[in-house]
Amino acid sequence: MKFVRVNDVVLHYELSGSRVLPLIVFSNSLGTDLRIWDLVVERLAGRYRMLRYDKRGHGLSETPPGPYRLSDHVNDLAALMEHLSLNRAAIVGLSVGGLIAQGMAASRPERVAALVLSNTSHKIGTDDVWNERIRAVENEGLESIADMVLERWFSKPFRAPDNADFAGYKAMLTRSPAAGYAATCAAIRDADLTETTRALTLPVLCIAGDKDGATPPDLVRSTADLIGGAQFRLIENAGHIPCVEQPDEVADLISTFLKGVRYA
Repeated sequence: MKFVRVNDVVLHYELSGSRVLPLIVFSNSLGTDLRIWDLVVERLAGRYRMLRYDKRGHGLSETPPGPYRLSDHVNDLAALMEHLSLNRAAIVGLSVGGLIAQGMAASRPERVAALVLSNTSHKIGTDDVWNERIRAVENEGLESIADMVLERWFSKPFRAPDNADFAGYKAMLTRSPAAGYAATCAAIRDADLTETTRALTLPVLCIAGDKDGATPPDLVRSTADLIGGAQFRLIENAGHIPCVEQPDEVADLISTFLKGVRYA
């Protein structure tokens, strides 16, 4: 395990692959850690150098007091890349990780070669939705919202009682730091990237899951429509975290896209 202190917070990260390979950075969704990318990383191994990390308030990274701003998460990723002397990357961001990816491309375009925006948008949810989520987590804990969240994360077949993987991902959610979860909800609530994302000119691929109850396909498509030249792809039989349910297709979409834009 590798850790580094940047911006007064300790981040957990994993960096794999040869330095001569093109770099991909993966940024996770709310209530998850870097392990959600395991199956995709396995499939892309040998073709890319890959950085995964736990954002503040998640996984094995520290949980400083909240609320957080999206810029906190963006600045953390930028500082992590700088610490590791990683100058330019394709960033693959899922949900809030996609907001972080968009923020990186807007504020530090020299570090970002292309974006893969998975199950995300330029604006996610309303103030009321996020304030209610924050109150529930702060007052009753993550267990109180787990069933609702998991219905949005995964398709019905994946949520079968005998699916050990589903049980594992439920544990990932419920064992996340509640304070970090709530603090990041505030960052999502306050983030409206409509104008900065509209101004992006780099290559972008937007991915949606057809069973996603958190960021439905039409919401993801609205972000693709906002960005000139952006591509949109729909993954069938997948909820909010297709890198877990359909890793073969996610890996193929990433590699095909990056080859097409001559990044790799």
